[in-house]
Amino acid sequence: MKCFSRLQIVSAAILLLVSSLAWGTDVSMLKPPKGSKVAIIVFEDLECPQCAKASPMLHEAAKKYNIPLIQHDFPLRQHPWSYEAAVNARYFDSKSEKLGDEYRLYIFANQASVTKQNLRGISEKWAQDHGITLPFIVDPTGEFAAKVDADRAMGERIPLEHTPTVYIVNDSGRGAAVTEVPELTDLYQQLDIAVKAAGVTAEAHKPATAHKSTTR
Repeated sequence: MKCFSRLQIVSAAILLLVSSLAWGTDVSMLKPPKGSKVAIIVFEDLECPQCAKASPMLHEAAKKYNIPLIQHDFPLRQHPWSYEAAVNARYFDSKSEKLGDEYRLYIFANQASVTKQNLRGISEKWAQDHGITLPFIVDPTGEFAAKVDADRAMGERIPLEHTPTVYIVNDSGRGAAVTEVPELTDLYQQLDIAVKAAGVTAEAHKPATAHKSTTR
């Protein structure tokens, strides 16, 4: 089961109706990074069990198709530690994108044992194991929180209904520009369609990497 926000659980039908009538769905900001024609985009919550299941598959798909994976933070407000974990990930991103990606994958892999009370200790230990120190105040200027907030605002603008929300984006001018993948069992089929429509082979793509969102 995907992770839904509390407000959406209470009044999902009303919100969807109002959104569709008043605003529709705005995915115009979703594009591959410069130099790539096709990419995978995911909005994820580090405390969401379905996100934890999806993350390895998305990384593997990006590697298989040699395309970028763009990760956006969408910490759900009812999850007690996901926002803090996202800020921690941004801190590690500032050291290197690879480090930030490894932290996210570690948190997903150990999600069941993480609590709001032990997240700090787990993150400190992980940082020490990777040769760095997690500062006492991770985000003194609010820079990392602002980036998390910007990603969440983007997701709310779309608007998202759940996490993870996965898109395949195609900037080639051929085929669908944005395709949502509601079921991950359809991911490879949809990637085949997008890559074929874009008229590129895996070798033609830039090397696959877990790109950060543009707000990172």
